[in-house]
Amino acid sequence: METVRVSGQSRPNSVAGAIAALLRIHSEVEVQAIGAVAVNQAVKAIAISRSYLSVDHMDLVCVPAFVKLELESEERTALKFICKAHKLDTVPAAELL
Repeated sequence: METVRVSGQSRPNSVAGAIAALLRIHSEVEVQAIGAVAVNQAVKAIAISRSYLSVDHMDLVCVPAFVKLELESEERTALKFICKAHKLDTVPAAELL
């Protein structure tokens, strides 16, 4: 599974593009963030990526969890989002408007 790491300085639109691209290829990606600002950017990016995927009649489901990471010989707790893409059977309501 591919991993996307998000920082507090990450641009949500850029991260969303990466998430959408990886989901189109692998149908599953892990998004990791440490700290409140980074988690905020990650959640925004995931929300934006849904609109990028809707063009291809796809949507995603995310499951949040904690993960311990080793950074600079120090253990840190990160929030991870396991995101899985799936094809939509019908046309999204947004496209009907």
